[in-house]
Amino acid sequence: MNNQVFKKSIVSAIGILVLGLSITNTAIAQNKPTGNSNNLLPFNSLDLTKNKTQSAYSFNPTATLACLPVEDQCKTSTCWSYSTLSMLESELIRLGKGQHNLSQMYVARWAYVEKAIIYLRMNGKHNFEQGGEGHDIPSIIKKYGIVPEEVYTGLKNGSTRHDHAEMIAVLKGYMEALVKRDPGTYSTDWIKGLEGILDAYLGPVPSTFTYQGKTYTPNSYATFLGLNMDDYVALTSFTHHQPYEHFAIEVQDNWAMDRAWNLPLDEFTQTVKDALNKGYTIAWAADVSEKGFSFRDGLALVPEDESTIQKIGKDNAGFNDAGAEKKSNAFAEPVKEKLITPELRQEAFDKQTTTDDHGMHIVGMSLGSDNKTYFLVKNSWGTGNYLGGLFYVSESYFRYKTISIMVHNDALPKSLVKKIN
Repeated sequence: MNNQVFKKSIVSAIGILVLGLSITNTAIAQNKPTGNSNNLLPFNSLDLTKNKTQSAYSFNPTATLACLPVEDQCKTSTCWSYSTLSMLESELIRLGKGQHNLSQMYVARWAYVEKAIIYLRMNGKHNFEQGGEGHDIPSIIKKYGIVPEEVYTGLKNGSTRHDHAEMIAVLKGYMEALVKRDPGTYSTDWIKGLEGILDAYLGPVPSTFTYQGKTYTPNSYATFLGLNMDDYVALTSFTHHQPYEHFAIEVQDNWAMDRAWNLPLDEFTQTVKDALNKGYTIAWAADVSEKGFSFRDGLALVPEDESTIQKIGKDNAGFNDAGAEKKSNAFAEPVKEKLITPELRQEAFDKQTTTDDHGMHIVGMSLGSDNKTYFLVKNSWGTGNYLGGLFYVSESYFRYKTISIMVHNDALPKSLVKKIN
């Protein structure tokens, strides 16, 4: 698995979100959980009422929450870092702490160290790849702190775009060589060797840095931001575990085997809607290798008849770009979608037709002209579509293809908190 500061003024919520409104020249708003229409996503000249030009879809935004501008993960499989840090950046805005662009590559770098430790302890019988899960971020920040992106970009020698293909190949070769040695024969300095590789490709991490006129360490900066990493909870919905069970989702990128709370599907979906209406954004992990997922068209849905969609080309292995091209009228004209039941969702997961592909950030919600709910999602594939790097996801797609979410625990209804305690 698998993200430019918003503009000028605070826009009053009252009376703004009306059917057919074209949202333009909006600016950053405080994400205070005081209602479902008090925050406008601050993108200049962004029309949230449709997914692309010449589309018959019409969207009436009902919750639009502040976030920092869309970024591009480039040729890396670090969507999990982009998406979850984007959610934490929105949390800082919601809490009135201002705009802070956090370093995705700082988190990814320390994740490699943690992955390597587990990989070696498991004698190579564990995942050591670029991917990860959203719940990796709280664990990394609690142990290593965090830095602003301007302090640690992970780019060297004048590079402006990330490409981790060579780095991961070298890292894997290094770890595989250690595993092949006889037990007890590798040097106790092997972590320094690993960090040397990371320093060569990403740059050494700073022990101290100056930001906005003050000097910090990574840990003191995390303290300054004031986010409690224990306040964030992972949720999911499957039937191969009991309702309200806390379990490790069985996907390869869950290398840390961290756990999520298992909710019934209807309750899971409603929890997300309620959180958005309260002003909380959501880190979202999902399958994006479906015919009905088209970032280019600004829409993901589950057509009842998928044969109407032509898939051209292939998704790349890291799901770090717009993927295969999709051609269908389904992205321009509303179509009937499949009815997604817990049984259908579980069957897709068991058969591995639902896979853990990509991490994204849910920043809003709209009511479509077809009277269906659509979630507004911030991606990390750049801004090359009609919605400037965002897209809409139908409720059916969310119910069908979600792996997990992460959200602040204050967003959960009290009835749910009592169930998971």
